[in-house]
Order: sequence, then C-alpha cells, then structure tokens
Amino acid sequence: MPTITLHDAQKTYGAGAANAVSNLDLEIGDGEFMCLLGPSGCGKTTTLRMIAGLENLSGGEIRIGERVVDSVRQGIFIPPERREMGLVFQSYALWPHLTIERNTDFGLRLRKVPKKEREARVEQVMRALDIEKYRTRYPSQLSGGQQQRVALARMLAVNPGILLLDEPLSNLDARLRLEMRAELKRIHREYRTTIVFVTHDQWEAMTLATRIAVMNEGTLQQIGTPNEIYDYPANRFVAEFVGSPPINILRLDDANRTGFANAAGRFLDQWQAGSEGAGSLGIRPEALRLSLTAERVPEDCFNCPVEVTGILPTGGSWILELAGEGDPLFMTMHEAPEMELGTKAHLWAKPQAIHVFDANGRRSAAFDRSVRQRAFVQ
Repeated sequence: MPTITLHDAQKTYGAGAANAVSNLDLEIGDGEFMCLLGPSGCGKTTTLRMIAGLENLSGGEIRIGERVVDSVRQGIFIPPERREMGLVFQSYALWPHLTIERNTDFGLRLRKVPKKEREARVEQVMRALDIEKYRTRYPSQLSGGQQQRVALARMLAVNPGILLLDEPLSNLDARLRLEMRAELKRIHREYRTTIVFVTHDQWEAMTLATRIAVMNEGTLQQIGTPNEIYDYPANRFVAEFVGSPPINILRLDDANRTGFANAAGRFLDQWQAGSEGAGSLGIRPEALRLSLTAERVPEDCFNCPVEVTGILPTGGSWILELAGEGDPLFMTMHEAPEMELGTKAHLWAKPQAIHVFDANGRRSAAFDRSVRQRAFVQ
C-alpha cells in the first residue's frame, strides 16, 4: 500500500472553536505500524477519522501515494468506502444478530466475492486469530477479547492495505490487553498491513509501534521510534507523558529553589553551554542510583544527599521515595533494596541520563552536544 501523507492538515468544529488538529504534517510509510499517542482531546482520533474519510479536512491535504483523497484547496474529497481501508472501532461494532462466521465474512459479501474464495479467506483469518471454534456463536456469547478478535478478523478478511484502529484494547482487562498486543504484533508481521493505531496508553504505543507520533492539544509534539521517544524526548511534555513512574522534573527557573534543584544547577554549571537558558532538568526513575557514601559517586555525575522515605514494592520491581529539600524524587530498582526507611545515602545519575529543557520546555541541544563531546574526548 502506498504511503499516507498528511500535509498541513487541520480540523476545526465551527467558527471561534480551537482547532482539534492544527497544521499536521505526518508521513506513514508502507507496512508501518504507526501509533498516534496522546492524552484525551489531543486530536489523535480526529486525525484517524480524517485519514478514514469520516471527517472532512478544514484545511490542508491528505494523499494515499500520489492520489489526493482530501484537499480543501482542490475541492477533492474521496468517500470512506473508496479509500480501501479497514477501520476497527473502540466498541467493535459487531452485528449482534449474525454468527461469528457471518460477521467475519460481512465485508466480503458486500464486495460480492465468490463463495469459494470468500470461504477460504474467512477460514484463513479465523484460524489465524484462533476463533474458528466460535463460528456458530453470536457476539453476546463471547468475551471482550474474543469479540476484539472477531472485529479484527472482519477487517483482515477483506485484506485492506491500511488498517485503522481506534483504541481497540481499552475495554479489555490487563491480561487480555497483553494477549491482544502480542496478537497485533503477529498480525502486523504476517500480513504486512499498514496499521495506524490510536491510543492514550504509552505502553501500548511503546510495545506495538515501529514509530510513534505524540500529540497534544491538536499539534504534533514528536515523531520517532519508541526508543527515540523515550530516550530523547523533544520537549517536557513528551518526557512527562511517556514513562511510568513518570520522569522526575527539577525546576531551575524558580527563584526560591532548594535541595534537588540546587544540585541540578551545580551539575549544569559543569557543562557551560549546556547550562545556558536551562529551565528544567529531568531524570527518569530507572536512571537514578544510590551510594551509601559520597566517595562511591562517579565523577561528573549529578549527585546530592538524600534520605529514603518510602519503599514501595510493585511485584517485579521497587519504587523508592527519596527526600532532600523540596519535592521528593522517585527511583526504581529491579532488586530488593538493601536499606531501610530513614537510610541516608547519596543519589546520583550519569550525564547521559540527564534531560535538560529550556524555559519553553524544548530539549536543550547544547547540553546533549556537550555530553557527547566530553564522552568522545574521554
């Protein structure tokens, strides 16, 4: 399937209303698994609906390959049924009066596919999604996860070049969500279908996507691979939205800063160009380390004295609450901590794990360059 290209795409609902989507430039490659990620109301579902043709653009253009499917300037709008896409809704939208087999072959019947070919394709997708044993049942007789598989099978049976998924896993419990994530990865690998997946769940995006587009208030904040989004967030919003527990943010623009923020200021003073214009500093909980003595803290690292004020077991890991002056910091450990509440220690993190943002929340390229240059010299 050709590339999907959105150029300066905009959507507004009436005069005076804020744009649901503003000046969106996005390219989704053939065979890609693209996740649109962001909080409720950020414009991700509106973007999906514009791609599907369920919403008209207020401005800009959408192309499928070289074919313009929506353009305000050219006065072009191709209706949904002629865009050759499959859409799975959050509610599944299965026909309650049809059996699972009839739900699965519904699109093929609409397209008047010959009976023998239709039966072969339905058998193939039902076997692939492990629902062939339910073929004579009705949707009300299936669990949420099984209904989700039927909705996917119905779309895959017509073999769409593009599959659009609007938060399809949000109605499932934790175990079923995990199973369906694995199922979607397998479907993408085997069918090589281009998938556009809308979610507010960062873990769904991180585990499923080949690339993630992070949105907020109708604008694209960052696009990249899961590792790029997590390791090099383009701004504070992305850094704070992606990650659990959330990233620790130390405000440097507070005139009354104390404790951790002062330690952050002292650390940045070592990096000259990196400290100029810095508004905040971020450290992910898993990047923090503890040493019982100051002598064990490596040189050039962010560090400060702390007291352990909370130990929170989560099953496979532990979250530690660490107090200095001001707000607490949180760190994670994958082994049981060999310390108790009230333990005094020295907190530290390597320069490569530090994220610096300017006063407007943008990532500091100067600090990143400074860290890379020093690492190269060493």
